[in-house]
Amino acid sequence: MFVHQVDDQTKLAMVEMRDAEELFALVDSSRMYLREWLPWVDANVSIAETVAFVQAAQKQYSRGEGFQCCIRYRDKIVGIIGLHRVDRFHKQTEIGYWLAEEFQGRGIMTACCRALVDFVFQEYKLHRVEIRAAVGNTKSRAIPERLGFTHEGTLREAEWVNDHFVDGAVYAMLERDWAE
Repeated sequence: MFVHQVDDQTKLAMVEMRDAEELFALVDSSRMYLREWLPWVDANVSIAETVAFVQAAQKQYSRGEGFQCCIRYRDKIVGIIGLHRVDRFHKQTEIGYWLAEEFQGRGIMTACCRALVDFVFQEYKLHRVEIRAAVGNTKSRAIPERLGFTHEGTLREAEWVNDHFVDGAVYAMLERDWAE
């Protein structure tokens, strides 16, 4: 399975079935924080939903449509980062991520995104990477802004989060711009 060392304390490792319990416990302990921006949190109420997520991630990878990685910080799962989809014809993908509240503000997600963008351009030979985040989710939006992504626009009422629609900010990076 894919494992990528981001720095001396952080690595990305493809999500595996053995991660399900630890991952569910993390979601469960971060539930109130995560649910503000992530529509799937309220539906993840037992280990069974996390097992289904792991199975779906493994199928996604086997079909060549993307992958999901656990973010391991000091050998502990602290979040997820992955490619929601890989469009090989148009040579583009979209990165999605979340990090437990207690691990934010340490540069973990910025480092993980930087490593994943490097990987996408160098190994997958794609041309374009997108990151989308709710307009009000300033912490999530700070990642692509910090990495020099271009804010290409706002999608009105783009996502249903729990009981309301949120606008989505779309950021993109092209391979030639990343190389600079």
